[in-house]
This record gives sequence, structure tokens and C-alpha cells, in this order.
Amino acid sequence: MNALGFLVLAIWLALVFARGGFWLCRDRDDVAMPTPPTPKSWPRVAAVIPARDEADVIATSIGSLLAQDYPGDFRNELVDDQSSDGTAKAAQACAAASASPERLTVLTGAPLPSGWAGKLWAVSQGIKFAEMNFAPDYLLLTDADIAHAPDNLRALVSRAEQGGYGLVSLMALLRCESPAEKLLVPAFVYFFQMLYPFRWVSDPRKKLAGAAGGCMLVRADLLARAGGVQAIAGALIDDCALGERMKKVGPIWLGLTKRVVSLRPYPHFQDIRKMVARSAYAQLHYSPLLLVGALAGMVLTYFAPLWLALFGEGAARACGLAAFALMSLTFWPIQRFYGLSSARALTLPLIAALYMVYTLDSAVQFFRGRGGMWKGRAQAHRTEGA
Repeated sequence: MNALGFLVLAIWLALVFARGGFWLCRDRDDVAMPTPPTPKSWPRVAAVIPARDEADVIATSIGSLLAQDYPGDFRNELVDDQSSDGTAKAAQACAAASASPERLTVLTGAPLPSGWAGKLWAVSQGIKFAEMNFAPDYLLLTDADIAHAPDNLRALVSRAEQGGYGLVSLMALLRCESPAEKLLVPAFVYFFQMLYPFRWVSDPRKKLAGAAGGCMLVRADLLARAGGVQAIAGALIDDCALGERMKKVGPIWLGLTKRVVSLRPYPHFQDIRKMVARSAYAQLHYSPLLLVGALAGMVLTYFAPLWLALFGEGAARACGLAAFALMSLTFWPIQRFYGLSSARALTLPLIAALYMVYTLDSAVQFFRGRGGMWKGRAQAHRTEGA
């Protein structure tokens, strides 16, 4: 038992001190270069917004883009991806009521071809239209359920220009209101930071790359050099796939933000289960072996410390207590970032248990032919794991 205690303590010491400080939540757009210098001239930017059945949130999202205080040329291309709920009409009505209706073009998306994920197919159509009609220097790839603060585009472009970044990405502030959201949403961001430490993602000396798909500003010429979105056409976790491609052609930056807010609610545990299950097995490359390894690793990392602290003796118990304390310490900053009680930092073992169930469900859905389910489309296919 002592050996187990030393092992779990070593795991948490490594996570705390040798994983890029992922848990500190210091890689933020209001901390790292909070006020980027103003460029000498403002480049042309086109936002591409894929939307499928988003009538309930599209007016807020589009309205926030049309209200950007960006000094340069800025256009928005909404690609209506076969919606059945009046998404396009809601977006057009929002634009008509705004001060700059000319900034929005609504495109009717073509049917989804084989080999493409739905979102990326819509994005590719928006990019093609923007390149043919606007020739942007940057592309703002953002989701239809995202609201932007009025100064967000200005800050994104300033950071990209000052740092020479080919990709600047912000992790949107997720909704955290219901009991399910308060318990599980901060953990979602915490686990993402653990997998993709933001400091390592932004370090050109590190190979690790990632991005957050809700808000990605991409240099158009470097995107073309990276192969364009067609190079990742079938990717289910498209943001990290794009980050990997973009880091091969230039530096990238990823950070937390409160300037970009997700409008999508997850009021019930079932809603978050679906969100996690949509891509969890894809993250494991659809490998049963990696699934078993990941679940075993979670048991060792999140449950063993608490078990040792409660039932161990001597050195094993001391190691378990120390590991549990380190675990709770790392979970505290993201609770503070979301304005929640610090006592919630003690709940990580319970949360990890739920995420294990959701990960197993992701694999089950994949083998049932329902992997990556989103708005009626099963987008994860066995050939992706080949």
C-alpha cells in the first residue's frame, strides 16, 4: 500500500509542478498582455459562423459581432447549415435592426458531402465566400452560440499582430448557473487545461498544440499554407486539429477569457453528458486500449488519493492526504475564475466519476453508430480511428 501511496503522490507532484502550471489559470487575455498595442493599420477581417438550428441564440451572437468596435474592415459570413428552425431569418432580422446590416451575409449551406464533419463543411463554404468577395487578412472562426464583448475583435487582432501569431484562440466562458453546470462545467475547462496546458500550447518550443473552437482568429495566408480546413475535413475535435496544423506554420496563442461567453445552456446532467460523450472517445482515437488506460489512470489519479486518505495507514495515508490536498489545490483557481465557492475544489473525485461514466458512454455511442451526435448527425466514424 505504501508503494501505491508514493505513486499517487508522485502523480500529483508532477501535475502541479511539471505540467505547465495548467491549473493556475494565469493564461488569460486580461493578464497576459491585457492591453495589446494598437497596430499601425487594421487588417481586414471576416468572421465565419456555421449555424445549424440556432434560432434561439443566433440574434444575440450575430448582434454581438455586428456591434464590434473594430476600426478596420470587418464582415460576417453566416453559413446556415440546413437549419429547420428559421436560423437564417432570425439572423437577417437581427442584422436589419442593427446599425451596420451590411456587415452580415447569410449563405445557404450545401448538403454535407462524404468525409466532412458538418461544422467544418459549413466553415469551408464561409471561408471560400469570404476569400472570393472580401480577401480578408484574418478569419474569425466562431460558433453561433457565442457572444463577444464589443472590444473582443480589436483585442484579438492586436494580440495577433503584436505577437506574430497565426492563430489566437480564446476559451469561451461557459454558462455556469444550474446545479449541473456549477458542478461539472469548471471541471470541463480544468480537464481541457490539463490535456492542453495553455502555456505549452503558446510556447513555440513545445510541440503540443490546441485551440478552443468557440473563438479562433486565424491568419488567412497561414491557414492556406497549413492546408486549409479541408486538411482536417473529418475531424470531430476540429479546434485542436486546427491548432496542430497552424502551429506547424507559425506560433499560436490560447487563453481563458471573459470577453467571449457561451450562450448554450446545460441545465441538466444529461445535457452535459451528451456534450462530453460527443467527443470523449474521439479524444482517445477510438481505441479500446486507450479507453481502458484512460479509465485506469483516472481511478489512480482521482480516487486512489481519497481512498488512501480514508482507509490507508502510516506513510500510505500521509501520501493519500498530501495527494488529495494537491488535487484540491489545483481545482481551486478554476472555481474562483467561475465565481464559485472554494469548497467546491473538494469535489473533484465525484466529478471525475461522472466524467468516467460519460467517457464510457461516448465509446458505447460510437459502437452503436451514434458517435459525435450533433443536431441529428452522427459525425464520428470507425474509419477515423483507423
